[in-house]
Amino acid sequence: MSAGFGKSFSGLQGIKSIEDFDLKDQKVFIRLDLNVPMKGEPGNLEITDDTRIRAAIPTLKYAMEKGAKLVLASHLGRPETPEDRPKYTLEPVAARLGELLGCEVILIEEPTSDAPKALLPVLKPKQILLLENVRFEKGETKNASELANVIASYTDIYINDAFGASHRAHSTIDALPRLIAKRGCGFLIKKEIENLGMLMDGPKKPFLTVMGGAKVSDKIKVIESMMEKIDTFLVGGAMAYTFLAAQGLGVGKSRVEKDKLSFARDLIKRIESRGKKILLPIDHIIADDFLAPTKIETVDTPSIPEDRLGLDIGPKTRELYRKEIERAKTVFWNGPMGVFERPEFAKGSFGIAEALATLAQNGGVSVVGGGDSAAAAEASGFADKMTHISTGGGASLEYLEGAKLPGLEALRIVRESVAPTF
Repeated sequence: MSAGFGKSFSGLQGIKSIEDFDLKDQKVFIRLDLNVPMKGEPGNLEITDDTRIRAAIPTLKYAMEKGAKLVLASHLGRPETPEDRPKYTLEPVAARLGELLGCEVILIEEPTSDAPKALLPVLKPKQILLLENVRFEKGETKNASELANVIASYTDIYINDAFGASHRAHSTIDALPRLIAKRGCGFLIKKEIENLGMLMDGPKKPFLTVMGGAKVSDKIKVIESMMEKIDTFLVGGAMAYTFLAAQGLGVGKSRVEKDKLSFARDLIKRIESRGKKILLPIDHIIADDFLAPTKIETVDTPSIPEDRLGLDIGPKTRELYRKEIERAKTVFWNGPMGVFERPEFAKGSFGIAEALATLAQNGGVSVVGGGDSAAAAEASGFADKMTHISTGGGASLEYLEGAKLPGLEALRIVRESVAPTF
């Protein structure tokens, strides 16, 4: 078994669950990933996809029902200057949380102020605190002990339910939990690790992966890690053009990673030498331009004309991939098949989503690796019919690569810890 996988290595070993603690009247800090997309101008921002907020609700409802006094925290975007604050405020998130939980969410403008310590003892049952975007604090991304010490001073129990941020060694993800003796994970992280771990520990066979997105380079480590377990590779998205070019086929103006052509050729040989399959697009949806296409058409061959670029897999490829997925028992999908944000180039990704939903309904397992894949699944309308959609694109890939995620490692109890005295 590959290093970094299996029940013997990581998973949830040594990590307590929120259910292992008596939460009654305890000051519980919960790190969430509420990094949701928004549109509009500062002062009039609107959440366009609240999936990550809804994913946090089971843990929050449980904690509230058990009588915890809650302080929540999350990042949003990548603010760099004070001028970025209006654009990256968590105000819309606080409002949405209040709607979903049926409670008052009090936004703390300054996370390092005395406000949380003063408000926690007098919180009413239907009130919770939410710290403003923790990345407004310079110490967050630097994993600063100063920020962690401030929050630890009013925290009895630390819970991490921010899977999508757990591959970052940031202060509220790594430094803070190491200061709290009572620490563990929420329901979302448990669900993530159990489902992703299943792909490595004992996937039902045949095991198929759908790989897409922009770059081959983004997938190299996870391909290497999972190669021995996967039976069939289906390739789409822009990364498919690198594989096609590696075979000497014309890809026109499509995006190609020239420095990965040799890797792509070698990978095809390695997969086939193991008696496994790798399938590439046999037709394409193409256009003359990406930003302002004047002519969109289907090319009925694997090759693309010199003056065109590929923007989605074609109908024959969609049908070929659907049949392969239909034969599988487990499928892992990471990366869209085309520029799904535009209806003209969404049929490939939506077709994969529908096939995965059908697989799950028929007793198979379909896991989506977060990021753009999760967004495509949500946009397709089939998301609720799949086995699991990860909330962390980068985190899910790193976990499947065998990396140790800082947010999980900081939770592991390998020996009795003593909480600091403040």
